[in-house]
Amino acid sequence: MKQITVMLALLCVFSTPSLAEEPEEDNGRPLIEEGLRLFMEGMMREMQPALEDLEGMADEMRPALRDFMREMGPALARLLSDIEDLSAYEPPEILPNGDIIIRRKPPEDEVEPAPQPEDEIEI
Repeated sequence: MKQITVMLALLCVFSTPSLAEEPEEDNGRPLIEEGLRLFMEGMMREMQPALEDLEGMADEMRPALRDFMREMGPALARLLSDIEDLSAYEPPEILPNGDIIIRRKPPEDEVEPAPQPEDEIEI
């Protein structure tokens, strides 16, 4: 029985340092960081054609947007000066007949007081 106990103790003592060793890191980087880097590089390669197409589309639309702002810019500026504060309005609603209405929010000063009961109960 003593021999088994001594053998188990020696086995525990010598096996502990090998379990505590950290796994080798590749090029000094953790494996998760390396995996994330490879994932991001793959995403960039996949997205590159779409980004180039988007850049080409933006170049095509630039003159049209410039003309739109030249024509509509003053009207939009007048509209925004009339509206003043967008937070003072409710979200737009579309009515069943197709009309779109934008209601002004009620001022916070005019909050209706809570109705008071006519018959008060004394305790």
